[in-house]
Amino acid sequence: MSIKFTKMHGAGNDYVYIDGFKEKVEDPAALAREISDRHFGVGSDGLIMILPSNDADVKMRMFNADGSEAEMCGNGIRCVAKYAFDHGLVRKQKMVIETGAGSLPVQLYLGAGDLVEKVRVNMGSPRLLRGEIPMTGPENERAVDIGIAVAGQTLAATCVSMGNPHCVIYVDDVEHFPVADIGPYIENHDLFPQRINVEFVEVISPTEVRQRTWERGAGETLACGTGASAVTVAGVLTGRTERKIVNHLLGGDLELEWRADGEVTMIGPASEVFSGEYEPR
Repeated sequence: MSIKFTKMHGAGNDYVYIDGFKEKVEDPAALAREISDRHFGVGSDGLIMILPSNDADVKMRMFNADGSEAEMCGNGIRCVAKYAFDHGLVRKQKMVIETGAGSLPVQLYLGAGDLVEKVRVNMGSPRLLRGEIPMTGPENERAVDIGIAVAGQTLAATCVSMGNPHCVIYVDDVEHFPVADIGPYIENHDLFPQRINVEFVEVISPTEVRQRTWERGAGETLACGTGASAVTVAGVLTGRTERKIVNHLLGGDLELEWRADGEVTMIGPASEVFSGEYEPR
């Protein structure tokens, strides 16, 4: 039986979205592996299910391209909000979306044809202790500019959870950094029992950075919203950047702020690419 889907992206971080109000998927992890394949499937960084929620306006479940389920996706949640509004599931410009990292409020900004163009997401407060991320070592300590030995060199890493785990590494030239070589090593490092997402970041100024991302279970992606949020926090913790920054990712720009109340906000685009039907193999 075929499944109706919609392909969407936030700053180039692309997922296949399935409207769980109408479609039934028995094994979303298996479908994620199949449908994400860029040669034999639709092609994406993963699969996101849009589902009814008992506590929020809608619920999202996010699966990486390898079938592993992740707690949250910052670019994905913006697209969920756009789909819910544009397709009439929730006709409110302020809504709450349930995720594996908790329920998060979003603000929608409309463009031509009263369709959602940008979304502001309250990403919540970062979790800074090793036990919260999680990573090995003393549970109540922070991991700020700690050394990780990789390929004969020691990289300074700052680790943050935004509901999912991130390792932020600052480099001098992110464009030419060997992300595909170093990313998998850190993702699967013994420090991180649940694996980790890795952000490689070049500081342009105290209010501007450039980021490349190696995502757990997906490889290098064009953008990562939770990762960009973690980068905002890491920049403040290490004294490299201010609390409000613009982050240039391969797929576009995100505006971020680590507010004085401790919560991180993110504003970024959400785009619908096409819809279709997929016949699982």
